[in-house]
Formats: sequence, structure tokens, C-alpha cells
Amino acid sequence: MKKKLSVVLAGIMTVVSLAGCGGGSPAASSTTAAGGGDGAAAKAELNLIIASNQTSLDNPYSYGMDKFKEVLEEISGGKISVTVHKGTLGENENELIEKLEMGAASMVVASPGFMTSIGVPEVDIFSLNYLFDSFDHWEKCLDGEFGDKMKATVSEKTGNNFRIMAYWSSSVRDYYGKKEVKTPDDLKGMTIRTQSSQVQQDFWKSCGAIPTSVAWGELYQALQQGVVDSAENDYTSFMLKEHHKTDNGKYISETHHDYTTRLLLMSGHFYDGLTDEQKAWIDEAVEACTKEEREVVYRMFEESKEKVIADGAIVTDFEDVDIDAFRALALPIQDKFAADNNMTAELEMIRAAAQ
Repeated sequence: MKKKLSVVLAGIMTVVSLAGCGGGSPAASSTTAAGGGDGAAAKAELNLIIASNQTSLDNPYSYGMDKFKEVLEEISGGKISVTVHKGTLGENENELIEKLEMGAASMVVASPGFMTSIGVPEVDIFSLNYLFDSFDHWEKCLDGEFGDKMKATVSEKTGNNFRIMAYWSSSVRDYYGKKEVKTPDDLKGMTIRTQSSQVQQDFWKSCGAIPTSVAWGELYQALQQGVVDSAENDYTSFMLKEHHKTDNGKYISETHHDYTTRLLLMSGHFYDGLTDEQKAWIDEAVEACTKEEREVVYRMFEESKEKVIADGAIVTDFEDVDIDAFRALALPIQDKFAADNNMTAELEMIRAAAQ
């Protein structure tokens, strides 16, 4: 894969170098092919494509990407144009990563997990349950020393093929299933649709549950037909897919086990090939859109909770869940992961930030 990336990115860099001198635009052909070749794009010095796998216009990613376009086109005076794709370049994150590698997308939103298969096992630290205990704790770590260290690790381990531009959130994940859950023992023998991360699966196994793989687009039917007993995700995501309206999704327990991290990614080679002025504009737009995306995530947490309750879902509040019992199962998994990946210092950094 590294060989493939180096060949593709070498071609991208040739075009980027021309764009920096006013001789072309890195994603001009991609923008046109995607239907974004309007008059503004044709006049721009640089045409960017930003994409996520979420098709809902109400998803926080959509708000964030729209803000990126708005701010960047304004502060650049139209010298940079942006085409936004909301699931239209692919609903599978692997497709988006492939588009980024090929230069058919300039920036994508993706979960960190894919990097474990390309030689960056350290990113699975983001998948550890009960790593963060609040949105404030999450922000403090990701916007601080820990976040900077992970950016450097990803850049180094991928040969600068991937550059983390910002950390976005997909809110906090909770259990939802066919019955109420207050303690880990309540999960014994239940099938649960989980993420593919090994540390995630280890956690649910330690609760006595049976982790099961189901594609996100097929989960509503799996819950409705009893293929799985339960799942876990954030309020907004399962509300938009109406999972809570199925018999096996109507009981929600606020386990708050995973304050999620999503990566806003760009090719490091692409970024380095831009002019200082273009970098400054993009950096400013990234800061603005990250602020917007997070604010929408936090607002929609409450709105989505109210919506699922209004739809008849039964919620067990965070205060009524035995969080200490769940956290006690997560800590040894955190310790083992840190020891296996030489990340004990990073783990302690995160734990210290919670105090």
C-alpha cells in the first residue's frame, strides 16, 4: 500500500507544484468530474474537494464541511473553491480513503481505525472505551499535547501520506438494545453490533456480550429482525437511522463508553506543496469548521435524546448506570494496549488531564 501511495502522491505533487505557481489546481479535474466545475471553481487558483460518508444533511459532518467551504472561499477571496460531498463519493469510509489516496478528494472525514491495517496501530488508542470521561476532557486532550503527538505519529508512520488537519467528534456512544442495561452482567449472552476494533471487541466480551459484525447500512434490519440483540452508537447517529424504533433498539442505556474521535485528513504531501498563503487560509477555515462541527455535535446530543424519547424509546440515564463497573473492565484493556504499543506515557497523559 505504501508503494501505491507513493506513486499516486508523486503524481499529485506534480500538479500541486504547478498550482503553487498559478499554473493549475490540484483537484480541478476531480472537481469537474464530481459536478463541481461551476464558474467560481473555473476562476479559482485552487479547487478542493471535501467529503464524508454521511448522507444526512443534519449530520454534524455536513455542518462542518459547509462551514469549511463558506469560510475558505470568503477569506481567500474566491482564489480557493470548495466542493462538498455528503456521502456522494461513497458511504464506506474505505472508499473515501481511496479517493484521498488517488487525489480525487482533497480532504476527508474518517474514523482512525483504518490506519491500524497500514502500519499505525497506535491510532487504536482512540478506540479504547472509557478513555475520556467528558467532552471537556476529550477536547483538552485532543487540542493539547496528546493530540499533537498523535498528529506527529500519523505523519511519520505514513510517510506524510496522511496529515491530521483536525479532530472532529461523532459524539459519545451508548448502548441500545432489546432490554435495559445497568451493569455489565446485564449484557451476558447478548449479541451486540460493535465496531471492528479489537480493543472494542475485547471490552464487550469482558462484559459477557457477543460482539457481532453488521454493516451500518444493514443494522436497522438486523435489529428489526432480531439478528442482533443490541448495538452501540451515539444518539444522533441511531436517531437519524431510526434504530430506536425497532424492538431490539428501543432501550437505551447511557453507558457513555466512547467519546469518539474522527479525523479530518489531508495528504501531507499535498499540504506541503501549497503556498504559505494557501496554507494559512486552509488552516483558518479548518479551525472554524472544527469549532462548528463540535458545537453541532454537542447541541444535537440533547436534541437527539429528546427526539428518541418522544418516539417512545426508554432511556436509562447515565446516573442510573453502574459506570464504575463498566470502567473497571475497561482499564486493564487500556493498560495492556498501552504496554503493547509503547504508549504508556500517552495513556498517563490522558488520565492526568482528567484530574
